[in-house]
Amino acid sequence: MKGHIHSIETCGTVDGPGIRYIVFTQGCLLRCQYCHNADTWEIGKGKSMTVEEIINDLQSYIPFIEASRGGITVSGGEPLLQLDFLIALLKECKKIGVHTAIDTSGGCYTNELVFQAKLDQLMEYTDLVLLDLKHIDPKRHQKLTGKPNEHILKFARYLSDKKKPVWIRHVLVPGITDEEEDLRHLRAFIDTLKNVEKVEVLPYHQLGVYKWEQLGHKYPLKGVQPPAAETIAFANQILVKN
Repeated sequence: MKGHIHSIETCGTVDGPGIRYIVFTQGCLLRCQYCHNADTWEIGKGKSMTVEEIINDLQSYIPFIEASRGGITVSGGEPLLQLDFLIALLKECKKIGVHTAIDTSGGCYTNELVFQAKLDQLMEYTDLVLLDLKHIDPKRHQKLTGKPNEHILKFARYLSDKKKPVWIRHVLVPGITDEEEDLRHLRAFIDTLKNVEKVEVLPYHQLGVYKWEQLGHKYPLKGVQPPAAETIAFANQILVKN
């Protein structure tokens, strides 16, 4: 079983608990205006790697992972675009006792029966989902990402019904995702879910601008600065309560 892999980070510390072995998959359906991994968008590209290759490399870092109560996180791009590979990879991880997490936007979620069956199977080997909720307002979500958010919110409810532990993540972009009304609506939606262990406010940054320029893309948020400390604190007050 092979997957299309963009890159691997062996000692990540921000994508789940403890030290994480992070696999960045290739391919994504969203086109987030602030994306710092625009080079992961194209589907079917990247390095072809087998599950065995990744597991063999992962095992070199298990002492560090175990000491920190960490694990493996599959990110992207959008990992759910490669469900068969993801199932095979996380199944092998559970065989060797490694905590598993998926970092996803839910952007490819569908009610199609084959997808649902594979997703159900994947959840058997998934300990944690890091769910990126870009915007709660459908029209603003469409403008920000190029896609609607109805299916993403359905995915969040699916995870809640499954009682799968979730960390909600929200990127705070000044003038776009930091309006009080939107933050309160997002919090109200989160309150309907039964599986949320943590909410993280991620301040917008400009670290991915150079990738857009290298790819020949016009960066849509040029001139937008990272949020001020008080803006971050206000968002945390709303979203991260309790």
